[in-house]
Parts: sequence; structure tokens; C-alpha cells
Amino acid sequence: MKKALLVIIGLLVASSALATTIYRTVDSQGNVIFTDSPGGGGEPVELAPLTVVPSRELPGSAEPPRVEGVAPRASASPGQPFMPYDVFRIASPANGAELAASHAGNVQVELTIEPELRPDHQARLLVNGRVSQTAMHTAVFMLTDLDRGQYVIQAELLDGVGEIRHRTQPVTLHVRRSPAG
Repeated sequence: MKKALLVIIGLLVASSALATTIYRTVDSQGNVIFTDSPGGGGEPVELAPLTVVPSRELPGSAEPPRVEGVAPRASASPGQPFMPYDVFRIASPANGAELAASHAGNVQVELTIEPELRPDHQARLLVNGRVSQTAMHTAVFMLTDLDRGQYVIQAELLDGVGEIRHRTQPVTLHVRRSPAG
């Protein structure tokens, strides 16, 4: 269903580029139909303009290609998210958070990834610089049974071939867990 919707949207965008009006109708079973034919009582659909992203700079070229009407984007510097992400950070827990004894050393780590994580990309969690959780297509991780002490948590963003493309700023977590006894 999701693929069909993407195909329809792609067709709509392609059709709008050809200055064709797109109409939306609903059949007797409640299925939404998009067409370029105004017959059947369809209502015109207004489409947002296409966003054009210039390609990467080619080796040996002095300047990246320019696309009319699109402001050039600054290249990603170390510590900054790479395209296509604008935000990649740990949203929870907050830096300096203290985990009370009542949590038994368990904490949920939530990432903010905008736009959402692409299907071929994954995130993984580091605790004190070591991989704690293997790469997964998720923005939520669970750390369990942490002993009392201080932990530095970071997340890494891996691309479709498993290369690290970005790492979040470190977040320090203090576990105030009473020792088992």
C-alpha cells in the first residue's frame, strides 16, 4: 500500500511538471483515485512545488552545480549531520540526568532524527565509547541493569553500506542505584 501511494505521488509530481491538472475522486468502495481526467466529478488537487537538491561536487570542479531558485547549502562539517538529515541527536535522557535507584538501572534512550530515518540507514548506541547496541533501524534504545556510576552515551548514524556518517553529541548520565544487598 505504501509503495502504491509513493508511485501515485511520484506520478502526481511528474504530471505537475508537465503542467497537467490532477483530479481526486473516490469510488463506490471508498478508494481514492488520482487522474488527469476531469470527468467523474473529481476535484482538482494542488501540488506543492518540487524541492530540487543539487548533486554533490564532482572531483576537479571549482564550484558545485547551481540550481536556479535554490540557495546553496553549506557543506557538512565534522560533527554536523550529512544529507539527508537536518537533526541527529539524543533527545532523552537529557545531558546530566540522574537515574534514581527506583529505575533499577534501566533507561530508554530516544533519538531525534529529522526527517525520519531512511529505510537503508541505521543507528547504534555507544556507552562510554563502546558499541552497546548493534545497528538497528530505530530511534529508541533500551539500556538495562546499569550499575551505579557515570555513563557517556552517544549514537552513531550508519548509511546503507554500514559506514558511520554521523555521531551525536555526548550525553552524560548518572546512575544513583543502591547496591544489591
